[in-house]
Amino acid sequence: MQFDFPFIASAMKEMIKTIPLTLIMAGLPIVFGFLVALGNVIIRIFRIKGLMACSRFYVLFFRSTPAILHIMLIYLGIPPIADQVSSFFHLGWSANQIPVAVFVIMALSLTAGAYLTEIIRSGILAMDTGQVEAAYSIGLTHSQTFRRVILPQALMVSIPNFTNLGIGFLHTTSIAAIVAVPEITGTATIVASDNYAFLEAFIGAAIIYWALTLILETANGVLERKTARFQGGAL
Repeated sequence: MQFDFPFIASAMKEMIKTIPLTLIMAGLPIVFGFLVALGNVIIRIFRIKGLMACSRFYVLFFRSTPAILHIMLIYLGIPPIADQVSSFFHLGWSANQIPVAVFVIMALSLTAGAYLTEIIRSGILAMDTGQVEAAYSIGLTHSQTFRRVILPQALMVSIPNFTNLGIGFLHTTSIAAIVAVPEITGTATIVASDNYAFLEAFIGAAIIYWALTLILETANGVLERKTARFQGGAL
């Protein structure tokens, strides 16, 4: 079989069109997952009774099971529930109207939340406890100390971990192809199905993923340099 070099370029043109969708599926879970993680961290720091066990179980489950399983559980489990709710309240809509990408984002958001919980928690544990004591000594409340001292420094310390997670989720979006979401990998499969030039198509996909990863790593380097001067304190 002859290797088709020109097809790499033509396949990449089609895959480039799906970069926005891919970035959305990689970025939104980080944003939503951060909110989930923030709630989990607050529960653990302030030791909220009744929620500690739920928080630990959530983190343990989603960090102990693969993302592809989370996607399938949400993709197969949410639509029947949504249809029953719609039928019960006579809403007149069906889960079939929900884009499949939404289910992928929901699943990856829960996955990201579990990993981000541990990332933020490790950043908090890396802090100098003397700064927290100093905050209390000048009259800051627990919530003010968390917002103005603990959280900002924990986030700055965790920037490399955030970047690694973002790169990981960029690559994880490729499994969305199993539920027919036309992201980069899914599009590579589609464009290669006509002439069976799968090797060429996947080489093109690899080049795109590589370029996006380099951009994220470059942004991480710039952000680390910008925030390095604030490492000494957040007040």
